Formats: sequence, C-alpha cells, structure tokens
Amino acid sequence: MSVPTHASYHKIGIVKQVLSGDTLIIRKQPQGGPPPEKLITLSCITAPKLARQKSANNDTETKDEPFAWEAREFLRKKLVGREVVFTSEKPPNSGTREYGIVWSGRDPNKDENMNEALIMEGLCKIRDGARNMPHLKRLVELEDVAKAQKKGVWGPDAHEHIRNIKWTVEDPKQYVNNLKGKAVPAIVEYIRDGSTVRLCLLPDYTPITLMMSGIRCPLIKQDGESEPFAEEARFFVESRILQNDVEVILESVNNTNFVGTILHPHGNIAELLLRQGFARCVDWSLSVMKAGIINLRAAERCAKEAKIRKWANYISNAPVIPPEEKEFTATVMEVVNGDALVVKVSNNIEKKIFLASIRPPREKNGQEDDGKQFRRPRGFKPLYDIPWMFEAREFLRKKLVGKKVNVTVDYIQPPKDNFQEKICCTVIAGGINVAEALVAKGYATVVRYRNDNDQRSSHYDKLLDAEGKAQKAGIGLFAKKDIPTHRVQDTSGDVAKAKKFFPFLKRAQKTEAIVEFVAGGSRLRLYIPKESVIVTFLLAGIYCPRLSRPAAGGGPIHDAEPYSEEAYKFTKDKCLLHDVTVTIEEMDRAGNFIGWLWVENENISVSLVEHGLASMHHSAETSEFARVIKSAEENAKKKSIGIWKDFVEAEKEVDTEKALQQQDRVLKYEQIVITFIKPDGNFYGQTVTLGPSLESLMEKIHQEFKTNPPLSGSYIPKKGSICAAKFTVDNHWYRAKIEKISENKMAHILYIDYGNREVIDFTRLAALPAGTETDLPYANEYVLCCVKFPTDPDDCAEAVSAFSAESLNKKLLINIEVRGQPPFVTLVDSNTNVDIGKHLIKEGLALVEATRDRRLAALVSDYRAAQEQAKASRLNLWRHGDITDDDAVEFGARR
Repeated sequence: MSVPTHASYHKIGIVKQVLSGDTLIIRKQPQGGPPPEKLITLSCITAPKLARQKSANNDTETKDEPFAWEAREFLRKKLVGREVVFTSEKPPNSGTREYGIVWSGRDPNKDENMNEALIMEGLCKIRDGARNMPHLKRLVELEDVAKAQKKGVWGPDAHEHIRNIKWTVEDPKQYVNNLKGKAVPAIVEYIRDGSTVRLCLLPDYTPITLMMSGIRCPLIKQDGESEPFAEEARFFVESRILQNDVEVILESVNNTNFVGTILHPHGNIAELLLRQGFARCVDWSLSVMKAGIINLRAAERCAKEAKIRKWANYISNAPVIPPEEKEFTATVMEVVNGDALVVKVSNNIEKKIFLASIRPPREKNGQEDDGKQFRRPRGFKPLYDIPWMFEAREFLRKKLVGKKVNVTVDYIQPPKDNFQEKICCTVIAGGINVAEALVAKGYATVVRYRNDNDQRSSHYDKLLDAEGKAQKAGIGLFAKKDIPTHRVQDTSGDVAKAKKFFPFLKRAQKTEAIVEFVAGGSRLRLYIPKESVIVTFLLAGIYCPRLSRPAAGGGPIHDAEPYSEEAYKFTKDKCLLHDVTVTIEEMDRAGNFIGWLWVENENISVSLVEHGLASMHHSAETSEFARVIKSAEENAKKKSIGIWKDFVEAEKEVDTEKALQQQDRVLKYEQIVITFIKPDGNFYGQTVTLGPSLESLMEKIHQEFKTNPPLSGSYIPKKGSICAAKFTVDNHWYRAKIEKISENKMAHILYIDYGNREVIDFTRLAALPAGTETDLPYANEYVLCCVKFPTDPDDCAEAVSAFSAESLNKKLLINIEVRGQPPFVTLVDSNTNVDIGKHLIKEGLALVEATRDRRLAALVSDYRAAQEQAKASRLNLWRHGDITDDDAVEFGARR
C-alpha cells in the first residue's frame, strides 16, 4: 500500500476507543471546545465480528467469529490512549463512518501501519473485491504470507478462538460474596457517566454495569438537560480509564448494578473525581467499601476547601469551634444513657456531652399491629424495659466510669423545641472509639444525614461500617431472637415489697450492687442484679448533713444543712454508677435499707467521717466499725475540716462527757441448740422455738424426694444458689448453699440449717421442692463475746474440743451482746448457770478479748478475774507461766 505524502491527508489524534478489530474512535486535537471525534474504519480490510447480546434493538444474539476478540485486543493494547496519525475519507452515503489508515505514532514513515499489522498477524482479511486493486499489492503479499504461516484466522485451530460469554449474572449478591473482596481483572468498555461504567470481567468475559463505591457524579440525561459538570466528569473518566486494563473489587449490589471500587495502576479513579470536584461522597455507598473511605473523604474535603467545580459556591454548615474547646481530656463521671456522658474537665467543671452521630436503643412508639396507640405500662422504667438500653448503659459504664478519655468535639447541635443544645463528640478511651465499639456490639444505630449536612462524627464512615457488621451478624438491636428482658422490682416507697426482700438481702451478708442514683451524702438508690431489685439504701453508722428538701405534709422547704452539698458531691464522685459491695443490717419504717457500703474496699461511711462530711451516729457504737469511725471523727476534729471547721474545745468537752456516759448491758436470753462448731471457735446454733418448723420442713423435703427422686446429674449448680444436697453421712437430703464450684465437678456447700460444710459431687445436688426454698436458714453463726481462742493450732483444737464437749447439741441460753456479722454472744448452761466462755477462760483454754464497749466493762472484768485464776493455777495455756508478759506468739497468744 502506498503512503500518502501530502500533508492534507495526515491528521493527528488520540485513540479513545477500539470498537472492533477494524473500527475505532479517534479524538482529534481540539481547536477550542470539546474535542471532535471520528469513527474510523480501517480501509480495504475486514475484521471478524464480535458477539452481540440480545437487546431491544437487536433481536438476535450472536457469537464471536474466530479471532474477533484477539483482533480487537490487538488494536486496543497498541492504540488506546496513544497519539496516532491517520487518514480519513468519507464515501458518499456512509453516515458518520469514515475510512482510512492509522499509524501507531506521529510519523507515517517510521511508525507501524495498523492496517498492515493486522493482516500480517492473520487477524483481518482484505475486503472482497479489493485484492485486484494495484495499490493494495503489499497487503495482498502480507496476507499470502499469513496464509502460508497459518496465522490467526488462517490457522487450523481458528474455531477454538471463540469466547464463551456470560451475558448475565444469575445471582449478583452471591457472585459478590463468592469473590470475598478479591480484586478481579477487567476492561472498561463504556462510560455512562462519571461514576457509572460498563466493564468486561476477565477471564469469563462477563459484562457488568458498575457504580463506583462511595461517590456520585452529576447525571447525564438522555432526555433533557444533564446536571452541571456531568459531561466534563464523563470526559475526565473516559480520558483516563476507558478501555484500560483495571482491577475491580466488587463490594455490593444495587438493583441489577454492581457496586465496587476500580483500581487503576495510577490510583483510584473515584478519589481523583472527588479531588477535582466532579463528584461527592455518598454515605450508603461508602458503607459497603472494604477500604479507602478515609482517602475519599479527604479528597472531597480538599475540593470543598478549594471550592472547585461543583463546590464553587460551597459554604460549610458545621459550627466553628475554638481550638481550645475542640479537643480536651476529661474523666467520665456518669453515663446518662446509651449516648450521653457527664465528664469532668481539668478545672473540675462537669459538662454533659453526647456521642456524635449515633442513636441509642429507643422506646417502642407509634402504632401497634392492631392499630392501637402504644402506651407506657404502669411502672415503666426505660433503662430496664427498653430492649438493649441496659446493655448499652452497662457497656459504657464498665468501660468508662471513673476513667480518663480524650474528647474531640465534632459539632454542636443547637437548641430545638424542648431540647437543649447538644455538644456532640468523638470519645476515645484506651485508643478505642467508644461510639464505634458501641455500634459494633449492636447497642446503638447510626444517624443518617443528608449529603449536604456536615454536622456529623469525624469517624462517621467507621460507624457505618461497624453498624453494617453488627447488622450482618444479627446482634444487639439487629437480633431476631433472644431479646433481653429485665424484670426489675422497685422497693422504693413500697414498705410491703421491701419487707419481702429484706430477709434475703440481710441473709446474703455481702451483696454486689450498682449505684444508680445518689440522692444525698448518705442516701443512694441501688440496683442489685442478683435479686433484680432496686432499693433505697442509707449508709449506716453516720449522720450526714442533709440537702434542702420539702417538709412532710406540704410544709415549707427545709434549708440545706452546712456541708450537705459537699457530702453529696463526695458520695456521688465516689459511688455513682460504680460496682459496690453492701451489707444490709436493718430496714427502717419507710422501707429503706440500712447498712455498710464499700467501693473498692473503701468503707464510704468511714470516708465521709474522715473528710469531715459526716459524724458518728450512736448506732455505730455497737458495730464492728465503731473504733474506725470514732478514730476518723477524732482526726477530722483535730484537722478542723468540714463540719468540724468551727469546732471549739468547749464543745469537745461536752462530747467527751456524753461519750463517758455508760449504757447498761441488756440481758435478753433465748434458748438455742448448738449444731456445729468451726475450727476457729465460731459456732452455729438453732433457735429452739423454731424447732417444730425445721422438723416440718425436713419432713416435707424427705417425703418429696422419696416420692419423686431427682434425676442424678440433672441439676446445674451455680455459686450462691440454694439447693438440696445429699449428706454423705446419712444419705438424707438437706438444704444447702453453694459457696464454690471446683473444676472437677465438685461443689463446696454449707448446710444452711445446721452450719456444717462439705465438698460433694454434682450428682448429689438437686433443686429444692417448691415452697421449701423460701424459709430463712435455721442455723445462724455466732462468736463468743470477749473470748479469744489461741492461734497455736494444737491449743486452739484443745479449746474447741472442750467447747464442743460443753455445748454441742445441747440446749443453752444465748444473749446477743454486740450485733454484727456474725453477732458476738454469751452462752449460759441453764442447768448449771455456767457461762461457757468464762469457763473456757477459767480452765486456761482461752484468753480474754479486750473491748472498749463500756456496756461490757463488767463482763470483761469478770472474765479477767477468771483468767487471773487460771494463771495462778498454771492451767493449760498458762502452764509455762504468764504468756502475756512478752506476748509470745509461740505460746498461743494472738497479736
């Protein structure tokens, strides 16, 4: 073929697209405005035809002719996106099609002639009737050589070069799931608009329509005016990736279209579109992305700040927050609900903040299925009655209360209707975004915004991703079953209900609880998970200044007492929403429980007194903490802090006189049977008057198990539960409390009606018959008052043995001297009128335990006289002399 030499024949352009092995689109160099395009068919040759899909304009589906794909690919890989020289002429009646020659470069004399190259590779044939044209002599020679070499369409295996195209994907969602986020090679075949393209997935030649994840470009409308910058966005994409080899990560499906990320060797085209102001981020689409969300947001932010193209008139609606208020460190004092916290900043000022862009579990509202309006039931408590709200609150409480966190203010929501201004923040605790962790657990959902709303969390996309994972896992708010319910009873103000729970709570001794509310320095509301009950709790042993309060009967409000606010804040800071341990001892006439409360082993009653925010109450004088509270009060007085700030010596002398007033010892004997004595000398006893009730209970248990024997091994023991246990000595069933579970399926139990303990196999445990589990334990633990057993194991065993001989399984008289857990008592043999404790001391088997309780002064004096008598006679502990002279431990004295 001869080469035209006249300059008017030569044109320069860039190949936009190769449609087939002999047809391509070339963009000419623009002279202003959009670059003109030419549809060029290579002169005098014809390529095998590509397959065609059945469509509205094409009734027949066809397959590839042999080597049709290879011919198209030969031109695509050599020419697309490259500058070429071409000739073109338009025969009459040819429409828009022109014919010509294309060279793969700017110099026709040096660069490759693509017409000839296709013939040489056997990928095209000379058109019928053109072989005899003189100027095609070279093409004929090249074709003859290709035939001789059996290249391409002239080869014997031509029928094997036909694609098996999958025109449709039957289950797009499953197709995406099977890929599991792997990158798939593809060729970009068509650009519908800046963010929607047509791809051919390799190696199966599957054509799909893909919407780019995370973005949306202006739409191009076939009918009517397109959106601003729509054509520019499409040209931007065409000039960069049309008919390029790319990789695509399929991430989701939208109707019949796929959603995914296109990865070009030079980067992510979506990010470039955003940076150039051709696109905006789309929240729903961002949420399906596997990676790169931060980069897309950053690119959009750059375009907004530069105000280019679609952001030319952009004005942010996000509030301007001063730098000093934007970020700060604080301590979490309270979790208000699933999305609000009260924090204390460096200047000790408390402020309420909200977790940005999330919504906690909400109350059911609107219409019911039967059309009736939803109404709250009586006694409705949102924290416990709204599903997942308690779990959300607990998740935040356990992770945050009392901990330091880093706070970043994302936006401030202005006051609206009856709602106050909200400071919405991202809270980081231990490197973890608290809101993200909450959403990931399914304890909150993410707020959806309009795309032009910038008032959102700075980690909004991570929140969406966390929500998507929770939704996919079906946990929390997205769960279909196992929805948690909390049947909580509230004893506050209900004396009858308080009386029902009091025996169980008192019997439990130390109980785990959560402080839900602090009403004053010594008044709190506790939630006790084990019993699912809310109680009003008063700190024992102290008098705390009271806050202002309304008078009974609607009288005038009582003014706050001095230091009541300080005491309230002290208790609130120490206790609110903390896990605490309580011992309940009494209940007042209003149904309030009175007892001791510890936070991390700190007795709050003692701490209040120690800081001068409370004084010792007379009820503490008989408690086990009397000495500690008295000492704390004396120290507070010496320091003149809190309520003792204006304390003067004269007042001190008056208080001393009151303290010296001696109370009489009260004797109120009760008949008891000693059932078990522990190795340390503590003992268990049953009140004789309750004997018939115990016998009736045991008879009921034995009869029930005789009639309906329990299935061995069917009972699953839990620590702290009350059950039936078969005693190994007589193989009878008794009530027992499980104190410990061993790994070898052995249970450590306490027989609550007798006081003895043993370790037995799970198979010897069973559930108690109905109606037998409610009776209080018939055996209570006691300690001999003012009696100290030796610390030497042999001496102690000898003393316990003598004690057992004198009292075990006998009816004795007991008098409670000091109430506590356990109570301190004296025992008297009614037949001989002998004080058992005094007798042990007199025999030199035990020592006198000193006490400062003036009510017991006479008792201690009597016991000391007995001890002196044992010393003089050198009995037992005193056989080697006076062991108190050097407080010698080796002789059994206790330090």
